[in-house]
Amino acid sequence: MTALIGLQCHLCKASFPAEATYVCEKCLGPLEPVYDYDSIRLTREQIAQRPKNLWRYRELLPITGEPRTGFNSGFTPLVRCIRLAERLGVTELYIKDDSVNHPTLSYKDRVVSVAATRAVELGFKVLACASTGNLANSVAAHAARLGIECCVFIPDNLEAGKLLGSAIFNPTILAINGNYDDVNRLCTQVADRYGWGFVNINLRSYYAEGAKTMGFEIVEQLGWRYPKHLVSPVAGGTLLPRIVRGLRELRRIGLVDGDLPRIYAAQAAGCSPVVNALDAGVEYPEPVRPNTIAKSIAIGNPADGYQVIQCVKETGGAGAAVSDEAIVHAIQLLAETEGIFTEPAGGTTLAATIDLIKRGVIPRDESIVVCVTGNGYKTAEVVAGKLTEPVKLSRAFKEFEAWHASREAVV
Repeated sequence: MTALIGLQCHLCKASFPAEATYVCEKCLGPLEPVYDYDSIRLTREQIAQRPKNLWRYRELLPITGEPRTGFNSGFTPLVRCIRLAERLGVTELYIKDDSVNHPTLSYKDRVVSVAATRAVELGFKVLACASTGNLANSVAAHAARLGIECCVFIPDNLEAGKLLGSAIFNPTILAINGNYDDVNRLCTQVADRYGWGFVNINLRSYYAEGAKTMGFEIVEQLGWRYPKHLVSPVAGGTLLPRIVRGLRELRRIGLVDGDLPRIYAAQAAGCSPVVNALDAGVEYPEPVRPNTIAKSIAIGNPADGYQVIQCVKETGGAGAAVSDEAIVHAIQLLAETEGIFTEPAGGTTLAATIDLIKRGVIPRDESIVVCVTGNGYKTAEVVAGKLTEPVKLSRAFKEFEAWHASREAVV
Protein backbone atom coordinates (compact mmCIF):
# COMPACT_ATOMS: atom_id res chain seq x y z
CA MET A 1 0.00 0.00 0.00
CA THR A 2 1.18 3.53 -0.74
CA ALA A 3 0.64 6.61 1.43
CA LEU A 4 1.05 8.88 -1.63
CA ILE A 5 -2.10 10.95 -2.17
CA GLY A 6 -1.07 13.37 -4.91
CA LEU A 7 0.90 16.58 -5.45
CA GLN A 8 0.47 19.99 -3.86
CA CYS A 9 1.85 23.43 -4.70
CA HIS A 10 4.38 24.55 -2.13
CA LEU A 11 3.17 28.15 -2.43
CA CYS A 12 -0.61 28.29 -2.98
CA LYS A 13 -1.40 24.71 -1.77
CA ALA A 14 -3.40 23.84 -4.89
CA SER A 15 -3.80 20.06 -5.36
CA PHE A 16 -2.81 17.98 -8.39
CA PRO A 17 -2.81 14.26 -9.25
CA ALA A 18 0.42 12.31 -8.83
CA GLU A 19 1.48 12.56 -12.48
CA ALA A 20 4.48 14.02 -14.34
CA THR A 21 3.58 17.55 -13.31
CA TYR A 22 6.15 19.76 -11.68
CA VAL A 23 4.86 23.33 -11.65
CA CYS A 24 1.58 24.81 -10.42
CA GLU A 25 -0.61 26.01 -13.27
CA LYS A 26 -2.14 28.63 -10.97
CA CYS A 27 0.89 30.36 -9.44
CA LEU A 28 3.88 28.61 -11.09
CA GLY A 29 5.07 27.36 -7.70
CA PRO A 30 6.91 24.02 -7.28
CA LEU A 31 4.89 20.88 -6.59
CA GLU A 32 5.65 18.34 -3.87
CA PRO A 33 4.10 14.98 -2.94
CA VAL A 34 1.44 14.73 -0.26
CA TYR A 35 1.13 11.67 1.98
CA ASP A 36 -1.51 10.26 4.28
CA TYR A 37 0.72 10.30 7.35
CA ASP A 38 -2.00 8.89 9.59
CA SER A 39 -1.99 5.70 7.54
CA ILE A 40 1.75 5.12 8.05
CA ARG A 41 2.56 2.56 10.72
CA LEU A 42 6.34 2.48 10.86
CA THR A 43 8.55 1.69 13.84
CA ARG A 44 12.25 1.91 14.52
CA GLU A 45 12.34 -1.85 14.91
CA GLN A 46 10.77 -2.43 11.49
CA ILE A 47 13.27 -0.11 9.84
CA ALA A 48 16.22 -1.81 11.57
CA GLN A 49 15.21 -5.19 10.11
CA ARG A 50 15.14 -3.93 6.52
CA PRO A 51 17.98 -3.90 3.94
CA LYS A 52 20.46 -1.06 4.39
CA ASN A 53 19.37 1.04 1.43
CA LEU A 54 17.20 4.10 0.93
CA TRP A 55 14.06 1.98 0.49
CA ARG A 56 14.06 1.14 4.22
CA TYR A 57 11.91 4.31 4.44
CA ARG A 58 9.64 3.15 1.61
CA GLU A 59 6.41 4.46 3.20
CA LEU A 60 7.72 8.04 3.06
CA LEU A 61 8.74 7.92 -0.60
CA PRO A 62 6.53 8.76 -3.63
CA ILE A 63 6.16 5.49 -5.51
CA THR A 64 3.02 3.39 -5.82
CA GLY A 65 4.50 -0.05 -6.54
CA GLU A 66 7.74 -1.84 -5.78
CA PRO A 67 11.16 -0.15 -6.10
CA ARG A 68 12.82 -0.77 -9.49
CA THR A 69 16.41 0.33 -8.77
CA GLY A 70 18.57 1.69 -5.96
CA PHE A 71 18.73 -1.57 -4.02
CA ASN A 72 22.30 -0.75 -2.96
CA SER A 73 21.93 3.04 -2.85
CA GLY A 74 21.78 5.06 0.35
CA PHE A 75 22.59 4.21 3.96
CA THR A 76 26.04 5.74 3.54
CA PRO A 77 28.39 6.17 6.53
CA LEU A 78 27.91 8.82 9.18
CA VAL A 79 31.54 9.24 10.21
CA ARG A 80 32.42 10.54 13.68
CA CYS A 81 35.40 12.78 12.92
CA ILE A 82 37.66 12.82 15.99
CA ARG A 83 40.85 14.18 14.39
CA LEU A 84 39.07 16.80 12.29
CA ALA A 85 37.06 17.92 15.32
CA GLU A 86 40.31 18.41 17.26
CA ARG A 87 41.74 20.51 14.43
CA LEU A 88 38.63 22.68 14.36
CA GLY A 89 38.26 22.88 18.14
CA VAL A 90 34.80 21.34 18.31
CA THR A 91 33.48 18.48 20.44
CA GLU A 92 31.12 16.46 18.21
CA LEU A 93 31.52 16.51 14.43
CA TYR A 94 30.20 14.08 11.81
CA ILE A 95 30.57 13.75 8.06
CA LYS A 96 27.55 12.26 6.25
CA ASP A 97 29.60 10.67 3.52
CA ASP A 98 27.71 10.28 0.24
CA SER A 99 31.03 10.30 -1.62
CA VAL A 100 30.78 6.50 -1.37
CA ASN A 101 27.14 6.18 -2.40
CA HIS A 102 26.40 3.32 -4.81
CA PRO A 103 26.73 3.12 -7.78
CA THR A 104 28.14 6.49 -8.91
CA LEU A 105 29.67 8.00 -5.76
CA SER A 106 27.35 10.93 -5.08
CA TYR A 107 24.12 11.76 -3.30
CA LYS A 108 22.40 11.82 -6.70
CA ASP A 109 21.97 8.05 -6.48
CA ARG A 110 19.31 8.71 -3.85
CA VAL A 111 17.17 11.04 -5.94
CA VAL A 112 17.61 9.09 -9.17
CA SER A 113 16.57 5.80 -7.53
CA VAL A 114 13.22 7.38 -6.69
CA ALA A 115 12.80 9.33 -9.94
CA ALA A 116 13.71 6.34 -12.13
CA THR A 117 11.27 4.07 -10.29
CA ARG A 118 8.51 6.64 -10.70
CA ALA A 119 9.44 7.15 -14.38
CA VAL A 120 8.85 3.45 -15.02
CA GLU A 121 5.55 3.60 -13.14
CA LEU A 122 4.41 6.55 -15.26
CA GLY A 123 5.39 4.83 -18.52
CA PHE A 124 8.33 6.96 -19.70
CA LYS A 125 10.51 5.32 -22.36
CA VAL A 126 13.46 7.75 -22.21
CA LEU A 127 15.18 8.77 -18.97
CA ALA A 128 17.00 12.10 -19.19
CA CYS A 129 18.43 14.97 -17.15
CA ALA A 130 20.17 18.33 -17.18
CA SER A 131 23.34 17.94 -15.16
CA THR A 132 26.62 19.42 -13.93
CA GLY A 133 28.06 15.89 -13.88
CA ASN A 134 27.05 13.80 -10.87
CA LEU A 135 23.40 13.59 -11.88
CA ALA A 136 24.31 12.54 -15.41
CA ASN A 137 26.49 9.77 -13.97
CA SER A 138 23.64 8.51 -11.81
CA VAL A 139 20.91 8.73 -14.44
CA ALA A 140 23.08 6.87 -16.94
CA ALA A 141 23.89 4.11 -14.42
CA HIS A 142 20.32 3.58 -13.22
CA ALA A 143 18.95 3.67 -16.77
CA ALA A 144 21.48 0.98 -17.72
CA ARG A 145 20.31 -1.17 -14.83
CA LEU A 146 16.69 -0.70 -15.87
CA GLY A 147 17.46 -1.28 -19.54
CA ILE A 148 15.79 1.91 -20.77
CA GLU A 149 17.00 4.56 -23.20
CA CYS A 150 18.98 7.40 -21.64
CA CYS A 151 19.99 10.90 -22.78
CA VAL A 152 21.96 13.29 -20.57
CA PHE A 153 22.51 16.99 -21.25
CA ILE A 154 25.65 18.60 -19.78
CA PRO A 155 27.64 21.83 -20.14
CA ASP A 156 30.53 21.28 -22.56
CA ASN A 157 33.24 22.15 -19.99
CA LEU A 158 32.71 19.37 -17.43
CA GLU A 159 35.60 17.69 -15.64
CA ALA A 160 36.95 14.67 -17.53
CA GLY A 161 36.18 12.32 -14.62
CA LYS A 162 32.52 13.25 -14.64
CA LEU A 163 32.25 12.90 -18.41
CA LEU A 164 33.81 9.45 -18.20
CA GLY A 165 31.48 8.59 -15.31
CA SER A 166 28.51 8.97 -17.67
CA ALA A 167 30.01 7.70 -20.92
CA ILE A 168 30.91 4.30 -19.45
CA PHE A 169 27.20 3.42 -19.21
CA ASN A 170 26.69 4.22 -22.90
CA PRO A 171 23.95 6.85 -22.78
CA THR A 172 23.49 9.53 -25.41
CA ILE A 173 25.47 12.54 -24.15
CA LEU A 174 24.65 16.02 -25.45
CA ALA A 175 27.33 18.55 -24.47
CA ILE A 176 25.78 22.01 -24.69
CA ASN A 177 27.72 25.20 -25.27
CA GLY A 178 26.66 27.06 -22.12
CA ASN A 179 26.42 26.78 -18.34
CA TYR A 180 24.00 24.64 -16.35
CA ASP A 181 21.22 27.23 -16.43
CA ASP A 182 21.43 27.32 -20.24
CA VAL A 183 21.30 23.51 -20.35
CA ASN A 184 18.32 23.40 -18.00
CA ARG A 185 16.31 25.84 -20.11
CA LEU A 186 16.91 23.72 -23.20
CA CYS A 187 15.87 20.56 -21.35
CA THR A 188 12.63 22.16 -20.20
CA GLN A 189 11.74 22.75 -23.87
CA VAL A 190 12.68 19.18 -24.81
CA ALA A 191 10.60 17.73 -21.97
CA ASP A 192 7.55 19.73 -23.05
CA ARG A 193 7.90 18.89 -26.76
CA TYR A 194 9.00 15.23 -26.71
CA GLY A 195 7.65 13.88 -23.43
CA TRP A 196 10.92 12.44 -22.18
CA GLY A 197 11.26 11.68 -18.47
CA PHE A 198 13.66 14.34 -17.16
CA VAL A 199 14.37 13.39 -13.57
CA ASN A 200 15.00 16.98 -12.48
CA ILE A 201 12.30 18.65 -14.59
CA ASN A 202 8.97 16.90 -15.20
CA LEU A 203 9.83 14.21 -12.62
CA ARG A 204 11.34 16.70 -10.16
CA SER A 205 8.52 16.36 -7.61
CA TYR A 206 9.43 12.69 -7.12
CA TYR A 207 13.17 13.05 -7.67
CA ALA A 208 13.51 15.64 -4.91
CA GLU A 209 11.88 13.35 -2.34
CA GLY A 210 14.81 10.94 -2.59
CA ALA A 211 16.95 13.59 -0.89
CA LYS A 212 14.90 13.19 2.30
CA THR A 213 16.59 9.85 2.89
CA MET A 214 19.84 11.59 3.80
CA GLY A 215 18.01 13.25 6.70
CA PHE A 216 16.29 10.00 7.67
CA GLU A 217 19.63 8.20 7.84
CA ILE A 218 21.38 10.90 9.86
CA VAL A 219 18.71 10.68 12.56
CA GLU A 220 18.74 6.88 12.60
CA GLN A 221 22.54 6.71 12.65
CA LEU A 222 22.68 9.16 15.56
CA GLY A 223 20.48 6.78 17.58
CA TRP A 224 17.18 8.41 16.61
CA ARG A 225 18.06 11.94 17.63
CA TYR A 226 18.53 15.21 15.79
CA PRO A 227 21.95 16.88 15.63
CA LYS A 228 22.07 20.47 16.83
CA HIS A 229 23.51 21.80 13.56
CA LEU A 230 23.51 20.55 9.97
CA VAL A 231 25.40 22.07 7.04
CA SER A 232 24.33 21.28 3.47
CA PRO A 233 25.65 22.39 0.08
CA VAL A 234 23.23 24.30 -2.11
CA ALA A 235 23.14 24.02 -5.91
CA GLY A 236 19.64 23.89 -7.43
CA GLY A 237 18.25 23.70 -3.90
CA THR A 238 16.94 20.12 -3.95
CA LEU A 239 18.83 18.70 -0.99
CA LEU A 240 18.59 21.14 1.90
CA PRO A 241 14.80 21.67 1.98
CA ARG A 242 14.14 17.93 1.59
CA ILE A 243 16.45 17.09 4.47
CA VAL A 244 14.34 19.46 6.56
CA ARG A 245 11.12 17.96 5.18
CA GLY A 246 12.38 14.49 6.06
CA LEU A 247 13.33 15.54 9.60
CA ARG A 248 9.85 16.94 10.11
CA GLU A 249 8.22 13.79 8.73
CA LEU A 250 10.08 11.56 11.17
CA ARG A 251 8.70 13.66 14.00
CA ARG A 252 5.23 13.69 12.41
CA ILE A 253 4.99 9.88 12.44
CA GLY A 254 6.50 9.54 15.91
CA LEU A 255 9.98 8.18 15.19
CA VAL A 256 11.86 11.05 16.82
CA ASP A 257 11.11 14.08 18.95
CA GLY A 258 12.80 17.33 19.95
CA ASP A 259 13.70 20.51 18.12
CA LEU A 260 14.91 20.47 14.53
CA PRO A 261 18.61 21.26 14.02
CA ARG A 262 19.68 24.63 12.78
CA ILE A 263 20.27 24.31 9.05
CA TYR A 264 23.06 26.12 7.18
CA ALA A 265 23.45 26.72 3.44
CA ALA A 266 26.95 26.38 1.97
CA GLN A 267 27.87 27.88 -1.40
CA ALA A 268 31.00 28.88 -3.29
CA ALA A 269 31.61 32.62 -3.36
CA GLY A 270 31.73 32.38 -7.15
CA CYS A 271 28.13 31.16 -7.24
CA SER A 272 26.21 32.16 -4.11
CA PRO A 273 22.73 33.43 -5.01
CA VAL A 274 21.10 31.85 -1.94
CA VAL A 275 23.70 33.10 0.54
CA ASN A 276 23.50 36.55 -1.07
CA ALA A 277 19.74 36.53 -0.53
CA LEU A 278 20.10 35.40 3.09
CA ASP A 279 22.64 38.15 3.76
CA ALA A 280 20.36 40.72 2.11
CA GLY A 281 17.28 39.51 4.02
CA VAL A 282 15.22 38.84 0.89
CA GLU A 283 13.02 35.82 0.10
CA TYR A 284 14.09 35.04 -3.46
CA PRO A 285 17.65 34.69 -4.78
CA GLU A 286 18.82 36.93 -7.60
CA PRO A 287 20.39 34.86 -10.41
CA VAL A 288 24.17 35.07 -10.82
CA ARG A 289 26.66 33.87 -13.43
CA PRO A 290 28.77 31.06 -11.92
CA ASN A 291 32.56 31.38 -11.65
CA THR A 292 33.96 28.71 -9.32
CA ILE A 293 35.87 25.42 -9.30
CA ALA A 294 32.86 23.88 -7.54
CA LYS A 295 31.12 23.07 -10.82
CA SER A 296 28.68 20.52 -9.39
CA ILE A 297 27.02 23.26 -7.33
CA ALA A 298 27.55 26.08 -9.86
CA ILE A 299 23.87 26.79 -10.52
CA GLY A 300 23.24 30.50 -10.76
CA ASN A 301 19.44 30.32 -10.77
CA PRO A 302 18.46 27.63 -8.22
CA ALA A 303 15.00 26.18 -8.87
CA ASP A 304 14.30 25.70 -5.17
CA GLY A 305 16.16 28.73 -3.87
CA TYR A 306 13.05 30.12 -2.17
CA GLN A 307 12.55 26.88 -0.24
CA VAL A 308 16.19 26.83 0.86
CA ILE A 309 15.89 30.36 2.23
CA GLN A 310 12.64 29.46 4.02
CA CYS A 311 14.19 26.42 5.70
CA VAL A 312 17.34 28.22 6.80
CA LYS A 313 15.32 31.05 8.33
CA GLU A 314 12.73 28.80 9.97
CA THR A 315 15.38 26.73 11.73
CA GLY A 316 17.46 29.69 12.87
CA GLY A 317 20.35 28.84 10.55
CA ALA A 318 22.50 30.95 8.26
CA GLY A 319 24.49 30.87 5.04
CA ALA A 320 28.18 30.96 4.21
CA ALA A 321 29.92 31.58 0.88
CA VAL A 322 33.56 30.53 0.67
CA SER A 323 36.42 31.13 -1.75
CA ASP A 324 37.84 28.55 -4.13
CA GLU A 325 41.06 28.65 -2.10
CA ALA A 326 39.15 27.78 1.08
CA ILE A 327 37.37 24.97 -0.77
CA VAL A 328 40.65 23.34 -1.83
CA HIS A 329 42.06 23.74 1.67
CA ALA A 330 38.99 22.01 3.12
CA ILE A 331 39.30 19.13 0.64
CA GLN A 332 42.90 18.58 1.75
CA LEU A 333 42.07 18.96 5.44
CA LEU A 334 39.29 16.37 5.30
CA ALA A 335 41.54 13.94 3.44
CA GLU A 336 44.51 14.42 5.80
CA THR A 337 42.50 14.09 9.01
CA GLU A 338 39.76 11.56 8.18
CA GLY A 339 40.79 9.78 4.99
CA ILE A 340 37.79 11.08 3.03
CA PHE A 341 38.41 12.53 -0.44
CA THR A 342 35.56 14.79 -1.50
CA GLU A 343 34.89 16.85 -4.60
CA PRO A 344 34.67 20.68 -4.43
CA ALA A 345 30.99 20.55 -3.36
CA GLY A 346 32.02 18.72 -0.19
CA GLY A 347 34.98 21.03 0.20
CA THR A 348 32.53 23.91 0.03
CA THR A 349 30.37 22.46 2.80
CA LEU A 350 33.32 21.85 5.11
CA ALA A 351 34.87 25.24 4.33
CA ALA A 352 31.51 26.89 5.12
CA THR A 353 31.34 24.93 8.39
CA ILE A 354 34.82 26.13 9.33
CA ASP A 355 33.79 29.71 8.55
CA LEU A 356 30.59 29.43 10.61
CA ILE A 357 32.51 27.98 13.57
CA LYS A 358 35.17 30.70 13.42
CA ARG A 359 32.50 33.39 13.32
CA GLY A 360 30.77 31.89 16.37
CA VAL A 361 27.59 31.17 14.41
CA ILE A 362 27.90 27.45 15.19
CA PRO A 363 28.93 26.81 18.85
CA ARG A 364 31.97 24.60 19.37
CA ASP A 365 30.35 22.40 22.04
CA GLU A 366 27.28 21.18 20.11
CA SER A 367 26.78 18.35 17.60
CA ILE A 368 27.46 19.22 13.94
CA VAL A 369 26.71 17.17 10.81
CA VAL A 370 28.41 18.16 7.55
CA CYS A 371 26.91 16.75 4.35
CA VAL A 372 29.47 15.57 1.78
CA THR A 373 27.73 14.83 -1.50
CA GLY A 374 30.36 13.71 -4.02
CA ASN A 375 33.68 11.95 -4.54
CA GLY A 376 37.00 13.69 -5.11
CA TYR A 377 38.31 11.14 -7.58
CA LYS A 378 35.93 12.63 -10.16
CA THR A 379 37.50 16.07 -9.84
CA ALA A 380 41.14 15.31 -9.03
CA GLU A 381 42.35 18.20 -11.19
CA VAL A 382 41.29 20.77 -8.56
CA VAL A 383 44.12 19.65 -6.27
CA ALA A 384 46.68 19.06 -9.03
CA GLY A 385 49.93 20.86 -8.27
CA LYS A 386 48.90 21.43 -4.64
CA LEU A 387 49.97 18.08 -3.21
CA THR A 388 53.28 16.65 -2.04
CA GLU A 389 55.28 15.29 -4.97
CA PRO A 390 56.69 11.73 -4.83
CA VAL A 391 60.31 11.31 -3.75
CA LYS A 392 62.10 9.58 -6.63
CA LEU A 393 64.70 6.96 -5.68
CA SER A 394 66.44 4.14 -7.47
CA ARG A 395 65.98 0.56 -6.30
CA ALA A 396 69.30 0.61 -4.46
CA PHE A 397 68.95 0.23 -0.68
CA LYS A 398 71.81 2.66 -0.04
CA GLU A 399 69.83 5.42 -1.76
CA PHE A 400 66.88 4.76 0.54
CA GLU A 401 69.27 4.87 3.51
CA ALA A 402 70.61 8.23 2.38
CA TRP A 403 67.10 9.60 2.02
CA HIS A 404 66.11 8.22 5.43
CA ALA A 405 69.16 9.76 7.10
CA SER A 406 68.41 13.17 5.59
CA ARG A 407 64.81 12.87 6.73
CA GLU A 408 65.84 12.00 10.29
CA ALA A 409 68.23 14.95 10.33
CA VAL A 410 65.39 17.33 9.43
CA VAL A 411 63.12 15.84 12.12
